[in-house]
Amino acid sequence: MPRPLRFIPEGGALVEVTTRCIQSRFLLTPGPLLNEIILGVLARAARLYGVGVVAFCFVSGHYHLLVRASDAEALAQFACYFNSNLAREIVRLTGWKDKVWARRYRAIPVSEEEGAQVERLVYVLSHGVKEGLVSRVVDWPGVHAARGLLDGRLLEGTWFNRTKEYGARLRGEEVTARSFAESEVLSLEPLPCWKHLSPEIYQKRIADLIQQIEAEAAAKREATGLEVIGREAILRQNPETRPAKTKKSPAPYFHAFTKRARRELYEAYAWFVAAFREAAEKLKAGDRNASFPTGSFPPHLPFVRDLPPNLAPTG
Repeated sequence: MPRPLRFIPEGGALVEVTTRCIQSRFLLTPGPLLNEIILGVLARAARLYGVGVVAFCFVSGHYHLLVRASDAEALAQFACYFNSNLAREIVRLTGWKDKVWARRYRAIPVSEEEGAQVERLVYVLSHGVKEGLVSRVVDWPGVHAARGLLDGRLLEGTWFNRTKEYGARLRGEEVTARSFAESEVLSLEPLPCWKHLSPEIYQKRIADLIQQIEAEAAAKREATGLEVIGREAILRQNPETRPAKTKKSPAPYFHAFTKRARRELYEAYAWFVAAFREAAEKLKAGDRNASFPTGSFPPHLPFVRDLPPNLAPTG
């Protein structure tokens, strides 16, 4: 099945980004250094490409981000920078010889509805607890947005400048593990539908969501008799391990709360795809002036942005 065209609704959107490790291996197994690196690379990528980070969770075999992206180009640049740099650090830490990610990131726009946005926030925050790995959200030993969301703290990570490190080694300079470590700070953005709330009310709503997640997980464990695996067992995982079962389900094109909102998003996407295909056929036939829709990536051509009014085509 071909990948869907990368599409962000006009004006930008909240987007859920998911990337899975190859063969679902536990290459993201938590550890102090990897946690520090993930936060550093994430903060740097967000700062360089103007993407707002709302929430995130990194479990052993994959990660989820909730981000605010202005268009598909900004999101693509952000994801490329983040995934490529993080993959190199994972290889450095684990000695893994194959590629790290199973495929390109999957980005799913979320509608502007409060119900849809809160639903995706709950989904991201529930990781670690809903699988029965830990009993409390903040007990997850890996990188998770919960603590930053609960108290509004800035999240600090480390960017290891490998370019400078390489240059220093070539010059014969003495280099330690942290000779070129640079601090990066990530400030989380509020959920778009709750951006009008005061920090105190926003944090209270986050706390209520987390309490609900933990209560539902506890009820499920009581009903099934299962116990949590616990932090120590998670930290002891071999990064090259594969899970016994891998969840496989088709990803939706959009996350929406009502049929109306979902239909509007699908209609906008259908128009976008039709316009893209029509332009692609013209380009294939030799028309170098084929007009691709704004927000698209034409084959072998630059990303299409809005033209200034004085340069926009007329007639």
